[in-house]
Amino acid sequence: MVGLRNIVDNRIKSMLPAPPKQGTLADIASHRLAHCIVTGELAQGQKLNETELAERFGMGRGPLREALRHLEGIRLVKRIPNAGARVVVLDYKTMSDLYEVREALEGMACRIAAVQMSDEEIAQLGQLLDSHEKQIAEQGDGVYAQSEGNLDFHYQIVRGSRNEMLMYILGSEQYQLLRMCRYRTSRNAQRTYPALQQHRHIVEALAQRDGELAEMLMRRHIQGAWRSISETIAKEEQI
Repeated sequence: MVGLRNIVDNRIKSMLPAPPKQGTLADIASHRLAHCIVTGELAQGQKLNETELAERFGMGRGPLREALRHLEGIRLVKRIPNAGARVVVLDYKTMSDLYEVREALEGMACRIAAVQMSDEEIAQLGQLLDSHEKQIAEQGDGVYAQSEGNLDFHYQIVRGSRNEMLMYILGSEQYQLLRMCRYRTSRNAQRTYPALQQHRHIVEALAQRDGELAEMLMRRHIQGAWRSISETIAKEEQI
C-alpha cells in the first residue's frame, strides 16, 4: 500500500510545477507561469507571447516552450490554432462544474481521512492552520491565499485519505484549476476568518474520528466558497 501511495505521490508531484531555484529551467518557468496564472497576474484569456515571457523570466524560448506545454497538460494554458497559447478562461459553467465535483470528492476525502490519518498528521493540520492565521495577520490585507502542496490545507486532507484515485483526480490535473477558483475567494476579506474557522472545525471533526461530520463540514465550506465566487462573478458582470 505504501508503495502504491508513493507512486501516486510522485505522479502528483510531477504535475505540480517545481518551486523556484529547483529543477530545470523549464520547471522554474512552469512554477512562475502557474503562479502568475493562478493569482491573475496573467489574466484569463490573455495571449502568451513567448518572446515577452522569455525576456520577463530571463531565459531562452526553449525552456519556456516546454513550460507552456506542461501548463497546457494541466489545463492552465490553452493552445488555439492560428492564435497561439492563451491563459485558460474559467467561465461560470466550468467553475460551477468544478465546484460540484470538488464538493463531492473533497467531502468524501474528509470522511475517509477521519479514519486513515494518524493523530500526528491531524495535529500537523492544526499547526498548518496556526501558520495560516499568523500569515493573514502579518499581511494585514485579509487575504487567505494558501500556497500549493504541503502548505495547502485541502491538499493535505486529500493526501491523508490514502485514496489513490482521489489523490490523482484532485491532486493532479484539476489541482491548479481549483487553485485558480479558490484564489478568487481568497481575495474576499469578509470570508477570510470564517474560512479559517471552518477549516479548524474540520480538523476538530477529524480529531474526533467523526467522518460523517467532517464530510458535512467540508461540503458546507465548499458550498460557501462557491456562493462567494458566484457573487463576485455577478458583480463583475454588472460593471
